[in-house]
Amino acid sequence: MESLYHFIAPPSACGYLPDQTWRLEYEIVGALSPAEYMQRMLQGWRRFGDALFRPRCPSCRSCRSLRVLVDRFRPDRSQRRARKANEGNVRLEIGSPIVTRAKLTLYDRYHAYQTAARGWPEHPAKDAAGYANSFVDNPFPTQEWCYYLGDRLVGVGYVDDLPGGMSAIYFFYDPDERHRSLGTWNVLNLIEHARQRRIPYVYLGYYVAGCPSMIYKSRFGPNQVLGKDGQWHDFKS
Repeated sequence: MESLYHFIAPPSACGYLPDQTWRLEYEIVGALSPAEYMQRMLQGWRRFGDALFRPRCPSCRSCRSLRVLVDRFRPDRSQRRARKANEGNVRLEIGSPIVTRAKLTLYDRYHAYQTAARGWPEHPAKDAAGYANSFVDNPFPTQEWCYYLGDRLVGVGYVDDLPGGMSAIYFFYDPDERHRSLGTWNVLNLIEHARQRRIPYVYLGYYVAGCPSMIYKSRFGPNQVLGKDGQWHDFKS
């Protein structure tokens, strides 16, 4: 790993819990292997592009890394409904990340909907350079999972394929198709791909108790969360 610089950002309003203050630790890397990133994930780090980050909040420990136990996973009733709504209707194509106008438009529509419906902070329009910085320019190869309804792009996810685990980086979808639960369908596909390859874990990023946008992660069970002791503990069964 080549570390370019490291810093802890000043406290600011939490992006997950409005009544809390967060503080994030960052490390910008010039080079990073999948195995090195897996070791960082096991210590509670995540990444966008070449920026690694983890919470360093002074008074809150609500952000906890969560992983699904693939060989023991069983879909619940709502997840089975999502499978029924999408299997055979929504096509998945997996490839290398690229910037397209369709993805930029979908990204902006998704964030506009989340701002209006869930009170997310207003999100400026994403330009090609900013999108590439977040999702395309990665320190090691990353997968782009594109979902199509007919010929129309309705969802895009980014996935790290790592030694011993698959990691969901980010997913966004067409708000007009929200009845399909495409975010759930994306995670179900991740778990199935991992199961077929005998990969033991799917990492879903941070679970934040009290944040409506994060509740869905705990529903993929059995799962584990990373404790303050640095060990993984059974969470939801």
